[in-house]
Amino acid sequence: MTVNNSPAWQALSAHANKVREKHLTEMFAEDSERYDKFSFRAAHCLTDFSKQRITSTTLQLLIDLAEQQKLPQRIEALFSGEKVNLSENRPALHTALRQPADQPLLVEGVDISEEIHASLEKMETLVDQIHNGQWRGYDGSPIKNVVNIGVGGSDLGPLMTCRALSMFAPEHIRDIDIHFVSSMDGSHLAGLLTHIDPASTLFIVSSKSFSTIDTLANANTAREWLVDTSGLPLELISQHHFIGITASPEKAADWGIPEKNQLHFWDWTGGRYSMWSVIGMAIALQIGNKNFRQMLAGAHQMDTHFRSAPPAENLPVLMAMIGIWNINFLDIHAHAVLPYDGRLEHVPAYLEQLEMESNGKSVTLNGEKLNYATCPILWGEVGPNAQHAFYQLLHQGTESVMCDFIAPALRYQDQGEDLQAQHQLALANCLAQSRLLALGDSVLDDADTAPAHKRYRGNQPSTTIMFDTLSPASFGALIAMYEHKVYVQSVIWEINPFDQWGVELGKQVATSLLDQFTEQTSSATDSSTEGLIRYVQQQRRENQS
Repeated sequence: MTVNNSPAWQALSAHANKVREKHLTEMFAEDSERYDKFSFRAAHCLTDFSKQRITSTTLQLLIDLAEQQKLPQRIEALFSGEKVNLSENRPALHTALRQPADQPLLVEGVDISEEIHASLEKMETLVDQIHNGQWRGYDGSPIKNVVNIGVGGSDLGPLMTCRALSMFAPEHIRDIDIHFVSSMDGSHLAGLLTHIDPASTLFIVSSKSFSTIDTLANANTAREWLVDTSGLPLELISQHHFIGITASPEKAADWGIPEKNQLHFWDWTGGRYSMWSVIGMAIALQIGNKNFRQMLAGAHQMDTHFRSAPPAENLPVLMAMIGIWNINFLDIHAHAVLPYDGRLEHVPAYLEQLEMESNGKSVTLNGEKLNYATCPILWGEVGPNAQHAFYQLLHQGTESVMCDFIAPALRYQDQGEDLQAQHQLALANCLAQSRLLALGDSVLDDADTAPAHKRYRGNQPSTTIMFDTLSPASFGALIAMYEHKVYVQSVIWEINPFDQWGVELGKQVATSLLDQFTEQTSSATDSSTEGLIRYVQQQRRENQS
């Protein structure tokens, strides 16, 4: 029996028929205590679900569905190292990456906690060397620029976090400029190499397999640039200017990175869950080892809450189940992430990968084709910018969209009243937009006399996530909360959130097409692909003549 034929699912379907046409204005009018009933706090985070189209009955029925799907047991399976990634026959232990050193975790007889902290300590040693000016380039210059070369989780997580937490770099840390390179076409790297000094630049090559073609193409270009500029042998350049972060040390060594310059993680670390591991070296370089550890501690606080709190008070569980309600019972398939803090500008892009790569699946764990919706289309932007871009659609368009508003309660507490006033302006906009999306123009006194093109229908559901201040710990908790939300939804939908076979096929096909751009004849593909390759070949011939 599939989940959508189960008793709990059918009970929710019947309930949705009663609630679907009810407007949020009615719900607030009928219950003055909605905020008190539907807001929850844990691990630095406050989540307010009162602007979601739910009732107390809705929440209870959603919890019934979670219990029917054995969610508590599945949560424990995740933390204890069971092979929850069935298609790849391995566990998914990103939670272990932020577990304190004094808490052992045995997986198949091995204490992986000991291995994790040994890896982190080696990373911290390298970070200290760079911060102290002890890591030198080929001419003896201390490192000034660090370039993180990666793609997907090896890029998005560190990039997002460095931008969010850059202000937390301790004063005693020597200034290091952190750059990120991910684009396959070389545009990131080409622009960067023109204005950095090769002798004081260190490249971090982050690749789980050390065979990702995007990453290695950029790494090869960087190495060739250093060799050409310095006139020194490749082996010497590799020793002074490259660190490899990988789960495939042999391949990193084959590429030329010596073992002493390697940091290792494990095949059970999914790319989009890897920023907590040594993949986060760029983060540690940006904010310092102590703050990196505080970020891990904040995430661990959320882990502990997720593992122990009952479903009715569990932030990730509630986020996930209300998402299920919107997607599968209210037929809402678009999700906007709207941070009202410019430091969080890369959070939407990170969550796009986290959610859509994890739960963008159409086959169950048993290999059966689904006949119900899974992951929605996710997108977003910093809220004040989004207000002048796509909020028109949110307020007056034809699509139903669920939204997450994210903001710190306090900012600029030690930087003057003018900046504090600007933050209050951002908060006022955040709360006003979520209010208007929920209640529509009922918040206005003269709405009934307004022309149709000035009316706001409202009833767009949203969650508001707030924390006291943005810090390494609160940021770690926030990201961990979204990770666990993804897992909970995968349990309900009976899919595997830890593989990404849809990504792999595109890579294989791309590799098979590479030679055709330089050959005079192309092998059989399809008329569109063949025609486009011929066009590229023709442009190259004309450019050479």
